[in-house]
Amino acid sequence: MAQKAGHTKPGTTGGLKAPARRRRFLEYKSDIPLSWTIALGVLVWLLVFGLWELAVYRQWAIEILLPGPGKVLGALYTLFAEEGFIVDVAYSVGRIALSFTLACMVAVPLGILMGSFKAVEAFFNPLVSSWRYLPAPSFIPLLLMWLGAGEAEKIALLFIGVVWFLITLIMDHTKSVPKDLIHTSVTLGGNRLQVLWTVVVPASLPGILVAMRQMLAVSWTYLVIAEIVAANAGIGAMMMRAKRFIHVDQIMAGIIVIGVLGLLFDFSLRWVHRRVFPYLDETTD
Repeated sequence: MAQKAGHTKPGTTGGLKAPARRRRFLEYKSDIPLSWTIALGVLVWLLVFGLWELAVYRQWAIEILLPGPGKVLGALYTLFAEEGFIVDVAYSVGRIALSFTLACMVAVPLGILMGSFKAVEAFFNPLVSSWRYLPAPSFIPLLLMWLGAGEAEKIALLFIGVVWFLITLIMDHTKSVPKDLIHTSVTLGGNRLQVLWTVVVPASLPGILVAMRQMLAVSWTYLVIAEIVAANAGIGAMMMRAKRFIHVDQIMAGIIVIGVLGLLFDFSLRWVHRRVFPYLDETTD
């Protein structure tokens, strides 16, 4: 049956489809094409390196204190090809991996218990909250006296730098588990251990992994501090050796390596998050 005059279907104009809405560059909470993501990510680094090269070309700083990108990349090649820098990188990655694993072994169960039970939170939170405000580098003199200048001191410093914040973040993510899930499980006959293991922990895991990503970045920021004290190997140790001979290009190369390694670790945890919790990345039309 033909439509009556003056009436059109929703979304049409005079029997024709309405033109598609034009995508704007800035749109609130809207996904952008992958090509845009890649292009914008490359553009920001081109701008950074361009400004860096311009600063060197215009001599805005003394060249020995601000070498150009080409010289820094050349120093990076020399470090890996001729000076065994890969060994330093391996030491640093090992320290980060060990210290962060130990921090997670403490923070994950304790944070889950503090977020689940008010009595546990009331007992531990005054201690955890206090330690969060203590700067980790201030413990270096004590750690040197207690543990010496070996690996234990460096692992302990990296551990202290992240564990207290990680506990708090995991506690907050655990608290965000909907109470209806817990009440329903209790109504169905679940005891405290069953509810904790089958409801609270699975519901908290996505947030826990996000908290681990955030604090792993902080762990990398403490790496150089941990390695500048009596270290014979590591990225920070290499940077301190370069400082003695004013090899600024090697120092900047070390900074770049730390940034790249941190980015790789972050991408790895993001990949794990997508693989383990794919339903969180699904979008609805």
